Amino acid sequence: MSILNQKTIQSKITFNGIGLHTGKNVQLNLLPASPNTGIIFKRIDLKTNNIVIPIYDNVTETTLCTTLSNEYGVKVSTVEHLMGALYGLGIDNLLVEINSQELPILDGSAKIFVEKILSAGLKSSSTPIKLIKINKKVSYKDGDKYISLDKSKVASEIDFEINYKNKIIGIQRNKVNVFNDDLKNIFESRTFCLFEDVEKLKKAGLAQGGSLDNAVVVDEDQVLNKDGLRNSKEFVNHKILDCMGDLYLSGYRIVGSLVTSQGGHSLTNQILRKLFSDKSNFSVIEIKEKTLPYQILDKTYLKSIA
Repeated sequence: MSILNQKTIQSKITFNGIGLHTGKNVQLNLLPASPNTGIIFKRIDLKTNNIVIPIYDNVTETTLCTTLSNEYGVKVSTVEHLMGALYGLGIDNLLVEINSQELPILDGSAKIFVEKILSAGLKSSSTPIKLIKINKKVSYKDGDKYISLDKSKVASEIDFEINYKNKIIGIQRNKVNVFNDDLKNIFESRTFCLFEDVEKLKKAGLAQGGSLDNAVVVDEDQVLNKDGLRNSKEFVNHKILDCMGDLYLSGYRIVGSLVTSQGGHSLTNQILRKLFSDKSNFSVIEIKEKTLPYQILDKTYLKSIA
């Protein structure tokens, strides 16, 4: 399989679960799509106006998840884990059918999405991939929160730092190169919250489907999940997963370097809006074998998408 050509999946994949915030049962179908289709969401519980495109300017809410809306007010929410899986696996084209507003949370990570997609297999086309190349640095700040996107020759890098007062979470930082690194720890890292916030969230109508089966819950100086953490940086790694998913709302994978401190759904969306506000900030490039630097053909990357 060439990493230089657009990819979809070999066959239909179905997921069943509950929405983290709605608590409603939902079925999600992934279906192969033709080259240059992109990623498309379709609300199959609705008969009209049911197509929602996952693009940055369709983001209408970023509180604890990313919510997309089309021009008719039809919504699809909590898209970030699936989009993160697609970004990391290098899937360019897909039809995503869903029979409710919110995607299933599954185990709170992208692990199950990735496993079932790889089990079904990827299908490569003869159409070259397209990428967004950052031409000059853009940045955005909101109080202590900061995010920037800058140039990179061949990498899609994310350097993420979190800073929590809780002693278990604390300050964590990690950096990944999406094209070259083994993303297992990123894909398997679960969403998390403080125990003290659970009741507040439920009273606010959020986290109605949340449980220890789909989230890491931290109570002061202990993790309440009986099996503990999946990796030593699970908290920041989950934030990187979210960031990957929100970055894919650019429409293509990005050749660039993202750095953020205390980032999240809102900051990632704001940096994309700033990036695309000026056409000189970026280029959309079509990659063919003769124009792509050899470094991107790293064996680790090949293994990660195989």
